[in-house]
Amino acid sequence: MSTPVVVIVGRPNVGKSTFFNRLVGKRGAIVDDVSGVTRDRNYGEVEWNGKDFQLIDTGGYVPNSDDLFETAIREQVEIAINEADAILFVVDVRTGINPIDIEIANLLRTSGKSYFLLVNKVDSENFEPEVSEFYRLGVENVYPVSALAGRNIGDLLDELTKDFQAANDDEEDSRLKIAIVGRPNVGKSSLTNSLLGYDRSIVTDIPGTTRDSINSILKYYGQEIVLIDTAGLRKKKRIEESIEFFSMVRTLKAIGECDVAVVMIDAEKGLENQDLKIIDEAIRRRKGIILAVNKWDLIEKDNNTSKKFEDTIRDAAGSLDYLPIIFISALTKQRIFKLLEQCITINEERRKKIPTNVLNDSLLPEIEKMPPPSTATGKEVKIKYITQAGTHYPVFLFFSNYPKDIPEHYRKFLERMIRKQFGFIGVPFTLSFKKK
Repeated sequence: MSTPVVVIVGRPNVGKSTFFNRLVGKRGAIVDDVSGVTRDRNYGEVEWNGKDFQLIDTGGYVPNSDDLFETAIREQVEIAINEADAILFVVDVRTGINPIDIEIANLLRTSGKSYFLLVNKVDSENFEPEVSEFYRLGVENVYPVSALAGRNIGDLLDELTKDFQAANDDEEDSRLKIAIVGRPNVGKSSLTNSLLGYDRSIVTDIPGTTRDSINSILKYYGQEIVLIDTAGLRKKKRIEESIEFFSMVRTLKAIGECDVAVVMIDAEKGLENQDLKIIDEAIRRRKGIILAVNKWDLIEKDNNTSKKFEDTIRDAAGSLDYLPIIFISALTKQRIFKLLEQCITINEERRKKIPTNVLNDSLLPEIEKMPPPSTATGKEVKIKYITQAGTHYPVFLFFSNYPKDIPEHYRKFLERMIRKQFGFIGVPFTLSFKKK
């Protein structure tokens, strides 16, 4: 199911980041049961009454230069209008209406998109009288809130999510869905076009995007595969932060929709921090992942070039040695159909079920040879039973007498053991420890 994307917009210092932290909380900083690669992000997942949505804070995408503030804010509001499912427009009750607020309100009012005006910093009823000023912006529903104190946040979330689907309400689409993601100019559209055999990305005169976000259908040996291409922002008259913001909005939407994410890496630039953020998000959403090093035709090579490049990526990505790496050229079509075959294999691995008896017969003897360390009080920790759960991705349940006392390094040992015995190449999975 495609997870709705909600974007927070507004001028600087109105409390956007505080509001983001209020909604995302620890989810924005901690990934349960997974070894990720980066945690500094302006986006996170929010759950409210059984409904999930992706939340993006634009605050971190505004440049430091004073003369670019208004341009960046305006561009990011335009992108949010084009790409987001809903927009949270934050203003400051303490400072009143600002000319930038008026400009943002005008853009939103004529957009036809769902948006909400949040008058922030209404920390108590003493500030309620000042809220009436903001009705001058022409917005029907004004929400006086306090991001710091959490005041009236629940009422806002009820209204925001009322038309969102619950996580289990979607109809299952059995077709393999592949998201082609990566930094701007890494070759995402070129790969899509090469796989489809024709130019799918058409540049138009519409400000902000080269085309609407429409998925493409690829027929491959009788199988229908959905390609999700995240390319689209025109660079002309766009500042760097807006391009990065647009790229992240599209990437989050695509990862939410896909089964397998092809993370494209520029062979000339190597693995960069933005690549790690994208990989981290795909891991957090437990999607299949393959790293595709593009523009390999432009690299001077010797016998060890690909090995050296792969080692560099592995070092930068830390514990993600289960992710396959393939060297391609979208331009010359080098290995692009091998990439497609590997995506199909990863999707099959992601849906693989290991019988309970096989899991226990294979893993418990190894666990007995190297058991978990004792608790702080010296009690022996035992893992007694293992089974696989999870519908959309693998979840392994370990039943133990002291599940909370199993340390992180031992959990990683168990993950390595599962991968050694059963594969799951390119597949992030969850280990969950229960009381037996």
